[in-house]
Amino acid sequence: MLSRRNLRVKVMQTLYAVDSMSGGVKPGEPISILTKKIEQSKQLFTYLIYFITETARYAETDANNKASKNLPTAADLATNTKIAGNEILWKIVEDTSFKATINELKAVYIIDNDLLKKIYRSLVETPEYQEYIEQQSREKRSERRMLEFIFTDLLLPNEDFINHIEEHFINWDDDAEMMHTLVLSYLNKPGQQNFQDFLSLEKRTFAKDLLNTVLDKNEETLELIKPKLKNWDADRIAALDLIILQMGVCEFLYFETIPTKVTINEYIDLAKAYSTPQSGQFVNGLLDNIHKELQQENKLDKRDFKQKN
Repeated sequence: MLSRRNLRVKVMQTLYAVDSMSGGVKPGEPISILTKKIEQSKQLFTYLIYFITETARYAETDANNKASKNLPTAADLATNTKIAGNEILWKIVEDTSFKATINELKAVYIIDNDLLKKIYRSLVETPEYQEYIEQQSREKRSERRMLEFIFTDLLLPNEDFINHIEEHFINWDDDAEMMHTLVLSYLNKPGQQNFQDFLSLEKRTFAKDLLNTVLDKNEETLELIKPKLKNWDADRIAALDLIILQMGVCEFLYFETIPTKVTINEYIDLAKAYSTPQSGQFVNGLLDNIHKELQQENKLDKRDFKQKN
């Protein structure tokens, strides 16, 4: 499920964590940190999907609770449960890999039922929900948009929900933007991705190779970067910017199937999203300068690009 762009973020975060450590780094520790960060992302993603599905399925619980009153009203007995039968919802909840992953996570013990109930009640009061239940058909686009609405319009803006997520997932601040993209992408193609195979072997290898290369080639990359800093000292630029530059240079030199244009664009985006407001322009200028120098000196060996980034 994770793209190479997502993995660059994980590697960047790992390198920043390693750079911040005092007392030295034990052999194998960077890879352990990276592996843990990827696993944390998998757990967070799984839980977000789980909360969305539980919000939709709460319609049945709500209907049963109202019907079991001592004196249920006509309105109680007529509670609409259309969303509980949402076709995309059931593609997700019947996915064996999803079931296995939420069991591993013990998601049922994490979820806040009072919060779930509160969010469901806010859902049924929205015009979007009323429009949805009034539709007689189950059009795929409408089914998907309803689940997307729960996520983007009810969960993400909800301070109580975000507090709940932050309480149980320490990586929320680092992964929030990534999760937004991953969740919407998954809802667009539910059941087609294996929750147990959150990261393919090819992409896992890419992440580990990128991490190890940046660490192993630290001195070589700094030799290329420092002369381009002009009035800047390596110690004066943002630590994250330096890490991003080193990752980019390593891709230039040691990842022959990744086009340099892809590398530059990816790290400009990372700098804009995770570093200072000026970092995008700074990284762009430095990487472009280094790329031109390497090209002039015939030090780039780029092969035909056949892999997705």
